[in-house]
This record gives sequence, structure tokens and C-alpha cells, in this order.
Amino acid sequence: MILHPWSHATSAGFTLRGWHTVPSGRPLLHFLHGNGFCGRTYEPLLRALAADFDLWLCDVQGHGDSDHGGRFLGWNRTAELVLEAFLAGFGRFGQVPRHACGHSFGGVLSCLILASEPALFQRAVLLDPVLFGRAMIGMLGFAEFFGLQRFNTLARQSATRRRHWPDRASAYACLHGRGVFRGWSDAALRAYVQHALKEAAGGGVELKCPPAREVEIFNSCPRRLWSALAGVRTPTLLLNGQYSFPFIARSTARWCAMSRHVSARTLPGGHCFMQERPEESAERVAAFLLQEG
Repeated sequence: MILHPWSHATSAGFTLRGWHTVPSGRPLLHFLHGNGFCGRTYEPLLRALAADFDLWLCDVQGHGDSDHGGRFLGWNRTAELVLEAFLAGFGRFGQVPRHACGHSFGGVLSCLILASEPALFQRAVLLDPVLFGRAMIGMLGFAEFFGLQRFNTLARQSATRRRHWPDRASAYACLHGRGVFRGWSDAALRAYVQHALKEAAGGGVELKCPPAREVEIFNSCPRRLWSALAGVRTPTLLLNGQYSFPFIARSTARWCAMSRHVSARTLPGGHCFMQERPEESAERVAAFLLQEG
């Protein structure tokens, strides 16, 4: 799988960057990563998908190779900028079917894009998207208003995340089998260490996405999420991890009950099941996207 870099100077004043395969006439898959990751973190999954799709990967604000861009502009504005970059670049692929895929935070951003541009993608697969229920959204809004974000568990964990190691081998050894990386395939963890870390100015390597950016995202939520979900008309499959966060399963069931365009399946593994079982996950994604009709 050969990937070429792209960049787009956004209307927000900073540059988004990402990667794409050489246009081949195959269907085009737009892929968005989870919070704290970057597109190439998922290389084992994407390598399997590249057999059937051309790929467009976008690193969002403050992630991967994209600019930090100052304060986080929010989920909705982030989705708008990701869409802006894609609309500026996908013409090079010609008139081919287009599909969307995203994990976690990237899955929710994909939902917002599907709602705003219903004709852009023919099908979509969302990998354990963090679909906050109305009560959770209310609590996050309350916490933000009163400055209580520090009580957000995910935000607390991100704030204390280690960000610097002497070298990539040390980072791999430190992260292997721990925390969110528990159960990841060796290839997936190697992809994370290779692409989500950068050379540090003072020596060693450090996270490309600062923990503070992860915290900003975990302490916020999309606006009018459920209105957007109600407006999605693109055939969409949600693939959820068997041992992921319970709120995701509840929100998935609710969305499926709301819409005839949405279906769901559960796969073995946790929130990052596609990093644990990339080949099986790719098969499930491709089988749905390549259906006719």
C-alpha cells in the first residue's frame, strides 16, 4: 500500500494534512481516526481495505501531521473542515463510488458529514462511534459551563498520559498490552508508534497529538447530534466492540430503532477491536460497502 501526502489550507486558518492512495478507479473510502490517534495508526486495517478501495485519510486538528490550530474548534466545526478538505481533493479520483468510515471520535464526525452532505457517500461503516446519549450530552454541557471538566474520567486519563520516550522501541515496550492498547495486534501497535509519535526537539520521541488536545475533545461533545443522526439517509452499518463502553451499545440501539437506514453488528474485542483484529474487521467493512443497491 503506497500512500501519498496531501495538505489543505482550511478556512479556519490552519492546515489539515493526510494521505491518499494513487487513484485506480476503485471505490474511494474516506477514513477518519479516533481521538489521540491519526489515520496511519490503522495501517493494518487500511492495508486490507486497500485491496478493494482507494483511500483518503485525514488527520484532524491537532492530530497526526495536521496543524495544532490553537484551541479545539469543536466537533461540528471539525467535521466541516474535514469535509472542506475532502471536497477540495476528491476530484482527482474521478467518478467512482464514495464511502465513509470512521472510528470512535472519527465515527461521530462521519455522522455529522453524512447528515450535512447526504449525496456525498453511497454507504458508510462506523467503527464503535462514541454516540453520546442525550443525558451524557447534557452532563458534558453542564460540566463545561461550570468548569467541572476535570471530573470527566476519559479526560483525566488523557491528562496524565505519558507523552515522551527515549526512542520508539521504548515506547513500543511501554505501551504493549497496556491501557487502550491492550489486545492490539503487533502490527497495529507498530503503526501507532511509527505514525502517532514524532521526533522531540530535546531528543527522543513524543506524541504528535498532545494530551491536552485529547482532553479538550473528551471534555466536549457535538452540537445537535441526535438531530443530525435523525437526518442521515445514507445506508450505514455500525460495528461495535463486544467489550466497549456500554453507552455506545445503548445509543446504537436507539439510533437503529429511529432509522431504517442504520443497522448494527457486534464484533469480538473492545473499543479498538479493529486494531485487535484488523483483517476480520476489514472483511466486515468491505462486505457492507461493496453491496449493490
